Amino acid sequence: MSEPEFAYTTYINTTPERLWQGLTDPAITRCCWRGLALDSDWKPGSTVTVRYPEHDVTIADPAQLVLESEPGKRLSYTWHTFTPQWAAVSGFSDELLARFSAERRSKVTFDLEDLGETVKLTVVHDDFEPGSAVLTAVTNGWPRLLADLKTLLETS
Repeated sequence: MSEPEFAYTTYINTTPERLWQGLTDPAITRCCWRGLALDSDWKPGSTVTVRYPEHDVTIADPAQLVLESEPGKRLSYTWHTFTPQWAAVSGFSDELLARFSAERRSKVTFDLEDLGETVKLTVVHDDFEPGSAVLTAVTNGWPRLLADLKTLLETS
C-alpha cells in the first residue's frame, strides 16, 4: 500500500526560468503564498528559511532542506517546521498545531516541463502518514497558492 500524497498539475503561460523564479524568489512567494517568503540558495543540502516579514516570524530549522535543485526543471525540499508563531500567523488552533507537529516531516517536489509557450507544473507533496492532518491542509492550500502564482506569472 502506498503512502498518501497530494499531486496537482497545472499549465502556466510562462517560461521555465520565470516559473522557477516564482517558486524560489522570496518576493514572489511572499506575494503568492499569503505573506510567506522562502529564503535559500536553492542548492541541494542547503536550508530553507520560512519568513513572514509582516509578522516578524522566522522559522529556521536545520531539517528544512533542499533535496533536489535543477533550475527550470525540478525542485524538492522538506516541508517546514510547525511552530506556535507559524500557527498564530496562519490562523491554526493549538490543537491543530499539536497534530501537525506530531507528524513526520513531509516533502514537496515541483517538476517543470517546458512545452513551448506553456510550462507544465506538477507538484507532488508526499511522505505523509496515513490520516495526516498536514495532508488535509496542503490538499486545501496548494491549489489556491498555485492559482495565485499562475495568475501573477501570466499577468505580469
